Amino acid sequence: MTGAWAFTASMTRLPVAMAPLAMVFLGHGATGGYSTGSVLAAFFIAGEVVGAWALGTFLHPRRLRLHLSTGLGVGAAAFTALALWPDAALPVLAAASFVAGGAPAASPGALRTLLTSVVDDKDVARAFSADSILTELVWLAAPGLVVLLALQAGPGVPMAVCALCLVLGTAMVFTLRSAKAVEADAAEGGERAPTSVVLSGWPIYVTSAAAMSLMAVSELVLTPLLQYRDLPVGLAGVLLMVFAGLSALGAFVYGLRSWPGTARTHSLVCLVGTAAGFTVVALVPGLTGIVVGFLAAGVLQAVVMVTRNLSLREALPTSAHTAGYSVMYAVQGIGYSLSAVFAAVMLDRSTPSAAILTGVAFTLLLTAVSSLAERRAQPATAPLTVEKQCETPESTPS
Repeated sequence: MTGAWAFTASMTRLPVAMAPLAMVFLGHGATGGYSTGSVLAAFFIAGEVVGAWALGTFLHPRRLRLHLSTGLGVGAAAFTALALWPDAALPVLAAASFVAGGAPAASPGALRTLLTSVVDDKDVARAFSADSILTELVWLAAPGLVVLLALQAGPGVPMAVCALCLVLGTAMVFTLRSAKAVEADAAEGGERAPTSVVLSGWPIYVTSAAAMSLMAVSELVLTPLLQYRDLPVGLAGVLLMVFAGLSALGAFVYGLRSWPGTARTHSLVCLVGTAAGFTVVALVPGLTGIVVGFLAAGVLQAVVMVTRNLSLREALPTSAHTAGYSVMYAVQGIGYSLSAVFAAVMLDRSTPSAAILTGVAFTLLLTAVSSLAERRAQPATAPLTVEKQCETPESTPS
């Protein structure tokens, strides 16, 4: 992983991690309540889903830097509007939130493709692990940064910081050697992959959605679960931070060496293990079950996402990687959003433990469907294994 790529990825991901909580503070500052911020956060996530799907599949490698910089620039303008006019009418704020989420949404998939374009095949698993660690660290830092800025400087300041990050990301896109290389290769005959090819990876998308659905249920039900068990609700923030830290650790350990079997097998095993961890959270009484379950799930969750990226890279041709990563990002957002609604309904009609267990059952069902579909679609030739990708401990080029 190069320093320029890591900085660009951090600048484009930090606004995504900051925005939902920042919008809650923005809405509270404007109206004194929290409902406005929740609506803005929902529009932001909806924009991410639509933007990742539409812009990610539209993005052409011949004009990669132009497409990325335009999306990031428009996103920066939308965040700036939110920062400068927090008292605007709700429809205006909602539209700006949608654009802020949607315009830059092709960048995660494109940056992931650029990362793998500068490493050897044997180092791809290591690169994805480093990418996952970077993501977890960004998400670990974002909530504290939002709270600090909103309380000490003003509710609109986090929006301004998000805009600044995207401006820096826009400028950095033009410095990436990997982006120039991809454009040069595309100029020699590379074409955008047909939609049918991109959608052929649907079993992998389903598994990714399953993983994020489980995360959504567990994260959103955690606070009610602590209250239901007469435990301090303030522990929710600590547990989620520990979860993010352990996810970074899990990704780091996974990238250290080669592992027997294929990425698809690793993903299946770790997703089932994550589901088992959250089952412990739901069933074992007191704080012990919550801590033990989150410890196990935290380590395995990041491995699931790393191996899903490896599986998708293996399943799709190179020309479809950017669109595939973008579609997977969109489907993950759909899974998270639908599960958030589902969790809210379950909490009104049942206990927090029952809500988590129902989410676990749904995740395992999706995992089974995805696994069967992947087996049927598996080519006669043996897929590239993680062992082959990571035969030597050579470092990635800088």
